[in-house]
Amino acid sequence: MREQPSPPPDHAGDPGEVIVGIETDRGLWVTVLVAAGYQVYAINPLAASRHRDRHNVGGAKSDARDAKMLADLVRTDRHNHRQVAGDSAKAEAIRIVDRGHQNLIWTRTRQTNALRSALRENYPAALETFTDLADRDTLGVLAKAPTPVAGASLTIGQIQAALKRGGRQRNIERRAGELQAGLRTARLATPAAVAEAFAATTRAAVGIITELNRQIAQFEATLTASFEQHSDSDIYHSLPGCGVVLGARALGEFGDDPNRYASSKSRRNHAGTSPLTMASGKKHAVLARHVRNRRLYDALDQAAFCALTQGPGWRLFYDQHRANGDLHHRALRALANRLVSIMHGCLEHRCPYNEHTAWGHRRPAPTKENQQAA
Repeated sequence: MREQPSPPPDHAGDPGEVIVGIETDRGLWVTVLVAAGYQVYAINPLAASRHRDRHNVGGAKSDARDAKMLADLVRTDRHNHRQVAGDSAKAEAIRIVDRGHQNLIWTRTRQTNALRSALRENYPAALETFTDLADRDTLGVLAKAPTPVAGASLTIGQIQAALKRGGRQRNIERRAGELQAGLRTARLATPAAVAEAFAATTRAAVGIITELNRQIAQFEATLTASFEQHSDSDIYHSLPGCGVVLGARALGEFGDDPNRYASSKSRRNHAGTSPLTMASGKKHAVLARHVRNRRLYDALDQAAFCALTQGPGWRLFYDQHRANGDLHHRALRALANRLVSIMHGCLEHRCPYNEHTAWGHRRPAPTKENQQAA
């Protein structure tokens, strides 16, 4: 007797009833799932690893095990995680361009560090003469004179021509005289064969850094155009310290979903600027968050540093933390944390930054002595 086939399992009739756990919050697959109406939860890989250890301490790992682990996680513990934010296409475009821009900057930093190491061993006069190895003056002169002998033999006219090719338009004669004096400083010389080999590597490094500078400038122009087209750009741009690049980076990393952050605290936690409390028994410590969005935190740290000169409230807040014993980086991190709170309020109320609204309640009340002096 032939066995009767088992009835097909029940399936969800609506995509909104299906819950998906995945270890990323971007990409084509995530975009398709969200567009189809599925409930998609982006699980941090570190959180997924900790959840895996709850059920299997032996270290076994496979795709099938990970799929079941993620399914169990969103089935039982999804209240501790959040769904993928519904950011707009403009915000996603800004994040892609900004990350490409920042990746090129990091690549340029690695290239200049490698060039600096090579100059320290073979061309110390150039290293002492040029402070910024990615500057147009540096690249123009090193392309013309990649060895110590060639640098010492440069004339004023040749240096001026190299500076003009690099893009300098002002103070060419004065700058050429400074560079000639620095490159002609007496130093130990390397053998001719070694110098020629070093010249080849220097020319290659200069060419790479020059092209990176050009691509970074193009990325910045594209980033500026994309940022200015977004409806939140005026709010980000009104915040002290947030120019086009830092404002676009904050917008791209935070996203523009108005329901993504339930409160200012959740936005600060995502940024990594809020302190982390470690309490156990009699021990209590307040530490900085090291598990954070590095791109976003770096942008906010730079914005907070720039904001010190943008208004009295920012400087007063920083000075108060320094007076309480905080070191520079800790005080700056507290200022960045305050910046995120103000940013959240501006975005929630759809209004630009206002100095009095942000800091009016923190200014000390005038004393009788100050009133009499006034």
